[in-house]
Amino acid sequence: MPQVVRSRIGALHGPSPATPLPHRFRSLADREAVEVLHRAARVLVASLPALTDRLVEALHAQEPGYRAAIDAGRAEVWQEVHHSLRHNVGSLIQPREFRESAHRTSRWIGEIRAEQGVPLDAVLHAFRMGGAMVWQDLVDETARRDPDDVRLLVHVAADVWNFVDEHCGIVADAYRQAERRQSWRRENRQRLMVAALLDGTARIADLAEAAAMLGLPEQGRYAVLAVAGAPRGPGAADRPPLALPAAPGAPVLWHPGPDAEFAILPLAGPPGELSALAAALDVPAGTRAGIGSAVEGLAALGDARRLAETALRACPAPGGTVLLDEHLPAALVVSSPALAEALADRVLGPLERLDPADRDVIVETLTAWLDADGSAQRAGARLYCHRNTVLNRLRRFEQLTGRCLTRPRDAVEVSLALAARRLLGT
Repeated sequence: MPQVVRSRIGALHGPSPATPLPHRFRSLADREAVEVLHRAARVLVASLPALTDRLVEALHAQEPGYRAAIDAGRAEVWQEVHHSLRHNVGSLIQPREFRESAHRTSRWIGEIRAEQGVPLDAVLHAFRMGGAMVWQDLVDETARRDPDDVRLLVHVAADVWNFVDEHCGIVADAYRQAERRQSWRRENRQRLMVAALLDGTARIADLAEAAAMLGLPEQGRYAVLAVAGAPRGPGAADRPPLALPAAPGAPVLWHPGPDAEFAILPLAGPPGELSALAAALDVPAGTRAGIGSAVEGLAALGDARRLAETALRACPAPGGTVLLDEHLPAALVVSSPALAEALADRVLGPLERLDPADRDVIVETLTAWLDADGSAQRAGARLYCHRNTVLNRLRRFEQLTGRCLTRPRDAVEVSLALAARRLLGT
């Protein structure tokens, strides 16, 4: 039910400090209507328990949104309704004394019903049902006492229903504020849970709750995608840095980090699922994306994140996508930068005595030859030179460094040294 019959009833208690009364005299009918309203409202105050019973029964019968709450705790709902009626009916008699307490009660009801998940439409309907029931009781009591006085209530009807609308507005505002707080708490808890999973600090006892909260299977297969350098224009903060191909099943969850953004990728497809994902990613120029190896269960997401970060470090600076399982030698290099730099210095150090342009030609030829699986013919085609030119440059490298490219161990060291030079800038 609403609260103060504002304009006409307030006139009996003096002008409002915020809104002065207009400079006119109240009609005799207005004053008589307020007196009739007060008499009827006092009778309602005396019979509030019976009025509360009727309203609770009406809510149970007519408002499905309240039915579950009443079935689960009728006494609690009864006390809430009684408390609201007591303050709001009291406001009809003593507006100034009851105004703030009636507002607090309405705000409290809006907040508690939001927390309980009762639909806002149901809460507003309950308030209007209460207002209608109180108004009907006021009319019935006036008719019982003196039928001729019923016509006087017309003079305060608009004030009463404006009062109902005022409290509906208070309830709706409190309800929406409570919803926003709940949403923030829920989203914040989800963020903290995802952060704990990716950090590897989530407790085993919390995994079942995390699975239910995030909509992810506790024992599913997962990989993690790490993205850095994605362009973030205005209004893009709430959007993922990359658009991922649509996949059925569990959702993809993104989480921001200090140096990269991470996506938890639920896996349910064939063994080549990650390769297909890496090929399908549309990565803008300058953006680097690293996909780690698959792991089993939410408990292993911390390992999956570290694998994704390793793949990201193995990604070339101009950008692109690196699937860790397909770039394991490069991953070895970036996993131990100090050792990789030492290896590069040991293997490629003798080339530093050359002119930079000459050195770059030899390094480019070595790289093309390795990428062509040791074929001088294909390497020459890539470099737009004859295969003999490729072989001459390779022999010169062997003479300068003392390495033999036909020896497997030396070929592996040269390959890793070139990767360290490319990825670490040594």
